[in-house]
Amino acid sequence: QVQLVESGGGLVQAGGSLRLSCAASRRTFSTQAMGWFRQAPGKEREFVTAISRSGRNTLYAGSAKGRFTISRDNAKNAVYLQMNSLKPEDTAVYYCAAARTYGDYVVKDDVESYNYWGQGTQVTVSS
Repeated sequence: QVQLVESGGGLVQAGGSLRLSCAASRRTFSTQAMGWFRQAPGKEREFVTAISRSGRNTLYAGSAKGRFTISRDNAKNAVYLQMNSLKPEDTAVYYCAAARTYGDYVVKDDVESYNYWGQGTQVTVSS
């Protein structure tokens, strides 16, 4: 069982920055590829970014590339999402998720590949 807890959400003005954190509960965190997803009211959960278990490979959705950066610290069992140049359309609940993988470079962009999810943290970007 992997338990994930997000933090760092809040209200920010357009053009501002926010850093989200996700803390995992297991020593085997380093075996998990990690991802960030978001869901706005009335919309499907969408992929934002993912990082391989070693941190050596990353993947970004088109909406995130160039503005967001994912990173992880396996010693701290944590993954982070640095969000810059935020836009009102970034407003959503942001979720971190974990997927068991068997390679250092494996990343996933589909919801179905992730077995563990956090409760989410609200990010609101004002105009």
